[in-house]
Amino acid sequence: MTITINDKSYNEEFVKKVEEISGQNFHQCMQCGTCSSACPMSENTDMPPRKIMLLSHFGLKDLVTVANTAWICATCNTCYVRCPRGLDIPKVMEAIRQLTLRKNENYIEPSEIPEEVLSDLPQIVLVSCFRKHTS
Repeated sequence: MTITINDKSYNEEFVKKVEEISGQNFHQCMQCGTCSSACPMSENTDMPPRKIMLLSHFGLKDLVTVANTAWICATCNTCYVRCPRGLDIPKVMEAIRQLTLRKNENYIEPSEIPEEVLSDLPQIVLVSCFRKHTS
């Protein structure tokens, strides 16, 4: 079911998939902002985690998937530990990433990384990055 509100579409399938993959009911989020204030990466994101949770709640897939928040998330679990509702927000971010990667769309293209950058990075960083950002 798709409902259009102000040129933005409610995507019920997106909501169901994110909840299914993450195992989280993000409708429990009360928008307190604790996740955003605790996030060590929020200053590097397009949208704070609180806004991603809100947009996900409203099924606004187009806005959620273009934000870099899910990709920047360090999965440090600070938001999860501090969430008064016990929502595992890193799992929601992982679900958003997985939905993109399942379409075979890489967030980062390994062949476009300059050789001088590749030679300076530890292998474990590269492997971790490729697991998270490529399909």
